Amino acid sequence: MQFRNEDGAMANQELPDIDTADLAEQAYQKAFHYELNFGCCPQCVLAAVKETVGGDVISDGTIKASHGLSGGGALCGEGVCGALSGGLVALGAKRGRDADKLHRGRGMANFQACKELTERFRHEFGGLTCRDLQVKFAGRTYDMWDKDEYAAFGKERGDRCAEASAQVARWVVEMF
Repeated sequence: MQFRNEDGAMANQELPDIDTADLAEQAYQKAFHYELNFGCCPQCVLAAVKETVGGDVISDGTIKASHGLSGGGALCGEGVCGALSGGLVALGAKRGRDADKLHRGRGMANFQACKELTERFRHEFGGLTCRDLQVKFAGRTYDMWDKDEYAAFGKERGDRCAEASAQVARWVVEMF
């Protein structure tokens, strides 16, 4: 890391070793707070990862682009949980195949990491889709395009979606 010394000249300084577990806990806390207070699970996961370990990997544009993945994709519930989608995007940003290397194979190392994250998520939360988690967290599925249904889901789920987002952020930081 570069900084200005007492004379105003640029100097290099090694960053202290920061324990991965501490960074993972920071990401967990940030993602939990963001989801509980602001919503949009994939953005919450990505912002937490960016702020703890991924500042050079996850751009603001990546976070913005993930917005439509919330609620299983466009709030429809049928697709992968947005928290898991955010985690998969984070791993792809770190390990995925660059656009100028499309011709160089499939990038199996990233697929392996994404599979590991997906299986951890399935094991912990009992499913992969937003609807799976709605049933697990609140006992039934909800139409998130209906304002009354959306409000009911918010009440019934409590902090469970924040927990899912936080857990994914923690796992991703551990995997980075």
